[in-house]
Parts: sequence; C-alpha cells; structure tokens
Amino acid sequence: MDVGTLVARSTRKYRDRIAVESSEGAMTYGEIGSRIFQLARGLKALGLAPGDRVLDLQSNQRTYIETDLGISTAGLCRVALNYRLHPNDWVRITNDCGAKVLIMDAKFWDESAPVRELVDHIILIHGEHDGTTPYEAFLAKQESHAFSTAVDPDSFVSLNYSSGTTGNPKGAIRTHRNRTASLNNIITDIFGRIPNETDCWVHAGPVTHTSGLFVLPYFTFGAKQIVLAKYDPEEFIDVIQNRGGNATALVPTMVARLLAVDGITKEKMANLRMLGYAGAPMPPDQIKQCHEKITTKMVQYYGLVEAIPPVTVLSEADHALGLSQNPELLTSAGNPCVGVEILIVDENGKEVPVGEIGEVITRGDHVMRGYYGAAGQDATVTKAVRDGWLHTGDLGRIDEDNRLYLVDRKGDMIISGGYNIYPREIEDVIAEIPEVLEVAVMGIHDVEWGQRVTAMVTLVPNTTVDHAELTTRILDHCKSRMASYKKPKDLRIVAEFPLNSTGKIAKKVLKQQLEAEGK
Repeated sequence: MDVGTLVARSTRKYRDRIAVESSEGAMTYGEIGSRIFQLARGLKALGLAPGDRVLDLQSNQRTYIETDLGISTAGLCRVALNYRLHPNDWVRITNDCGAKVLIMDAKFWDESAPVRELVDHIILIHGEHDGTTPYEAFLAKQESHAFSTAVDPDSFVSLNYSSGTTGNPKGAIRTHRNRTASLNNIITDIFGRIPNETDCWVHAGPVTHTSGLFVLPYFTFGAKQIVLAKYDPEEFIDVIQNRGGNATALVPTMVARLLAVDGITKEKMANLRMLGYAGAPMPPDQIKQCHEKITTKMVQYYGLVEAIPPVTVLSEADHALGLSQNPELLTSAGNPCVGVEILIVDENGKEVPVGEIGEVITRGDHVMRGYYGAAGQDATVTKAVRDGWLHTGDLGRIDEDNRLYLVDRKGDMIISGGYNIYPREIEDVIAEIPEVLEVAVMGIHDVEWGQRVTAMVTLVPNTTVDHAELTTRILDHCKSRMASYKKPKDLRIVAEFPLNSTGKIAKKVLKQQLEAEGK
C-alpha cells in the first residue's frame, strides 16, 4: 500500500467531514484533498521523477499536512527541514539529498538564503518574493480531482535526518511500506482500535517530530486533526476542554510544563482519551503526577529515526499495573508491536540472556531501507543495518514478559573510576524530589575519575527554596537510593535547559558548556 492510495480513499469516503482545524480555519476532507491532488500534479509538472527529493520548511500549520501527503501522493520523496535546526544544518541536508525544489513558509525567508541558492524552484507559502511561485497560485494552476500514480511500496516516501545534525548528515530512507507499518502499529498497539469521526488529534508539538506520525492514521480513517501553531499549555487545556481535542503526543518536557500550570486537574482534562508520550524517558514520579492531575489514559511508545515508531508500546493497562502493583513497569518502554522483532545482543552481536544489558536491535517493516548517500546512492548495506537487523545504539534489557527496558544510549553511558554508570537511573531518583522539574545527568571529563558524574536540575515554577539546602537534600537522597560511585559529584541548579530541535534536553550542549568552564 502507498500513501497516495490511502489519501484518495479518504477524500472520497469522508468528503464532508472536517479534516483539519488550524488558525486559518477548518477544512473538510474534500477541500483539503483537492489541494493535496493539485500540489501533487504541480510537482510532477515541474518534471520531477519518482523518488526525487522535495524540501519542506514549515512550522505547525495546516499546509504542513497538505505538503506531507501531497509530496507522497506524487510519488516523490519529502525531506522536512526541521525549523528548529540551524540554517547550516539545512544546507548540509540539502547538499546531501540533492533536492532541487523547496516548499517553504515566507517567515523563514531571511535565514533560508543559503538553502535557496541551492535549489531550482521555490514555492512560497504566505508571501511573495521575486524568483518564487506563491503556493496558492501554484495549486490554482492544477486540476483538483484525485491524482493517482503507480507507487512501489518500497520506494522512497521521505528522508529523515536526526535532530542536531553535525558533520556529514545521514538521511534515513523511509519507504511507503515503512509508513504504512507505522500506521498499522499505531492502530493496533497505541490506539487498540480504529479512529472515527469522534476522534480529534491535537498537534501540540512540532509536526516535524513525533506528532507528525499521527497525520496519516487520522487521515486514513476520517478523524479530525487540530494543528496548534506552538505549544502553550494554557491553550492546550482550552483545546481539550472546549474544542473537541481528545488525544495527543507530548515529550516529557512538554508534560512537565503542563503539570506546572496552576489549577490543572483531571476534571479539566476529562475529554482526553489518550496522552501519548515519547522522545525521552519519563520519571515514574512524573507519571504518577500525570495520573493524579491530567489523565490515567497514558501510553508510551519508543522508536527511532531509523526505525519508524512505534517499535514498542507501554499500554494504558501497563501504566495502571505499574502504579498499583509493580512500580518497575513504569520504567519500561513496553512490548514490541505487531510485526516487530527485538533482541538484546552483546558487542559480538550474540543474544544475551533475559535480564542482561546489551544493545537493542530490531527487525521488521518499520526499519529504514538504509542511509541516503551523498553521491545519490541508496546505501542499503550500512553499519547500522546488518542482515536486516537495525543496531540502534540504545542499551537495554528484556524481561521474562518480553518488555523492553531502555537503560541509556551507548554514547551517554558514563565510565567513572572504571564503573559503568547509566544516567537515566540517577535522573529517575533525582526526579523524585518534589521541587525538581527537569533533570539531566552526564559525565564530564575528569583527570582522576575519567568522567565525573554531574547533574543539573531546573525547579518547578514559583519554588522558593534555599539552593544550598536543596542541593544537600538531593545528594543525600541519591546516597540513600544508589551505590556511592553513582551519586553525582557535582550538582547545579539552573533556570532552564537548552532544548534540541525535537524538544529534548540538549545534553551535548550542556556538556560542552560545562567542560568549557572547566567544571
């Protein structure tokens, strides 16, 4: 199955239903379908061949859904430029993928200058500049009836570059098969049912990241989507209370901001049918707060750029069991989805016994085709994918019930005094302190220890506390809960954390800052 076939089916079957709401108003399936088909025809009229790359530079808005589905419907390969990345990263990605067409929002005009010099065609949304084609005029030239093209399920649907790309970027090749595998796993393992006209997904986080996974599942089954221009916890609460929104996916930093809103209650969030979270581990204490203040209908999912999510899912029932009987479950990433295989292997690629830590590897239709080569070749044989298995670089273990527990990234593991230390374990303990909003633990170069365990925390808004007293309390709490060699040797309280393009705490930036200070 290919994306275009699903789009054509939905626009016929659900023609009069509302498909998308945004700051620009509401649009039915019939209306947005016509625009998707016009875009597909317009791109093909530029002379693009199947699999050619099209750059897409937008923030959260309705046209993002049009370009997402329209580029795929045309049998072309979409390369979303994350607007939170630096323009230098956009240039590296453009050079790597060889795109000659750029669809972009005019608000990024100034910073996009280096990229604009590299392409032949610029289609501009919400503005006009010499040498560009206005988006609306581009659509208006084309017929609006259903567009169909023979698309091989294993052909390119997108190139996805990981956040914070540096050096030589690597674009993970996702295919139509990958995307429909994600759709199926979302329906079966995250939702447990097919969405319908009463369902409304809220794109609260960047559609370039985790929220964008849910565009196709909701579109396929005629449900509604609301696109928020940016994440504001107060606006998000209003959307759930008053505008019909009833499902979303957030990263833990966004959940922390929601929990910090004065007066947040489960009564206000009663319409929420599902709160998905992904992108980073959520401390068990934060999960408990969510159950108390937001909703009990929580689902966690895990995936990677190279393995389209969800790969594993920790269900609503797992969360309830974890809170009532087995707290360790709350630290799990859940069970593999239908059609997903997972193994834990040692450095030689040999499977380790149940409960032992090793590298997570996975196989199935969710795994990328390979990395796109700078010379324009499909690098199907890569260091990451061997014999069909993706070596994720994540460390984890599997229990007797086949649940995955992620320990850390290989590169984040701290080696101090000869001991292997996993930051997440320390972060979960520090997060139990009520005043702590967010925490990041990392290893900083140390002459004596090799690496020194260093923790940084931000505080819950409006917290009044003596920093020296709180520091002592946090370190004493760590001492009571873990081996002494794991306890942070340094702890700093900061106003806020730098975030990367996907909303995660940018640990590399923090580490560079600390090591530059000689701390």
